Amino acid sequence: MWKTLFTAFLLVFLAELGDKTQLSTMLLASKSDYIWLVFAGSSIALVLSALIGVLLGTTINKYIPTLYIQVGSGAAFILVGILLLFGKL
Repeated sequence: MWKTLFTAFLLVFLAELGDKTQLSTMLLASKSDYIWLVFAGSSIALVLSALIGVLLGTTINKYIPTLYIQVGSGAAFILVGILLLFGKL
């Protein structure tokens, strides 16, 4: 149980460092007099986003084998990376 919690935390924490969401939050906080409201709003958004991911992940896993999900996710990340490198996103 604790291993699952720690793994989820670590993966999400590392994935969020330096991404567009964090940079947007930093920009918003730098321009706001209400940094704790920026923190609260961005935290709620991340929690809801994670909830959607968990719910969709468990639903999709009932109908599609895990291997296909892993291969599809990996291919999607590679595609997004290539598009970002060439300025298409």
